[in-house]
Amino acid sequence: MGITVVPYTLAIMLGSLFGMRGRPLYRIARAWLSLCISSARVVLGIRTHVVGMENLPQGDNAGAVLLVKHQSTYETFLMPAIMPHPLAYVFKKELLYVPFFGWSIGRLDMIHIDRDQGSQAFRKVVQQGKDLLAKGVWIIMFPEGTRIARGQKGQYKTGGTRLAIATGVPVVPIAVTSAKVWPRKAFLKRPGVVDVSIGKPIPSAGRRPDELMREVEDWIEAEMQRLDPDAYPAGAIPAARTADPGEK
Repeated sequence: MGITVVPYTLAIMLGSLFGMRGRPLYRIARAWLSLCISSARVVLGIRTHVVGMENLPQGDNAGAVLLVKHQSTYETFLMPAIMPHPLAYVFKKELLYVPFFGWSIGRLDMIHIDRDQGSQAFRKVVQQGKDLLAKGVWIIMFPEGTRIARGQKGQYKTGGTRLAIATGVPVVPIAVTSAKVWPRKAFLKRPGVVDVSIGKPIPSAGRRPDELMREVEDWIEAEMQRLDPDAYPAGAIPAARTADPGEK
């Protein structure tokens, strides 16, 4: 990843310099993410088993907000590699300053926010989200805000459901067991299978953000227990620390 990010970043920056925008730049970034996922399979023995692709909204103009369980860096690379639509992440603006990686995402159709701006930051998310959804781009968010250790549950925040309600698109809950092989903040990885389960779209019309997020949370956490029962031996889900909004 450290080696290959350099030429792909240069390709994105040069493309941007010569007028490339939107999907052409995204395809370059997606190619790098796919390369990293393939390399993880070959070098580390990390494989992916995905179920529920048929649940994704169909059609070029179908919008969605993907709400994904966040356990490691792996799913941030995996989701764009497997989804049929371009994805736009909502992320903290500090990531833009990360050499090469940050320079790349700064050229893409993503939504970066200043966490200190509060409600103004959310208005930006809604406006940019509407514009991107109109172009066939799906919005992806991690409702727990940060990477959560295996077998734990963070505080699910309502930003994703608020965005879905404001834009009139459904939310799609997704469970991911990446911590089995790629724990958060861990340098060492283990071979194994990352299970990805995509739930059915949940309409947002007429819903309250907190009530809709509880439904998302209940589905994701129940699915996590089904996919990774060894992480929940007592059937209980201990709460992780509360993360700052937008933390990665």
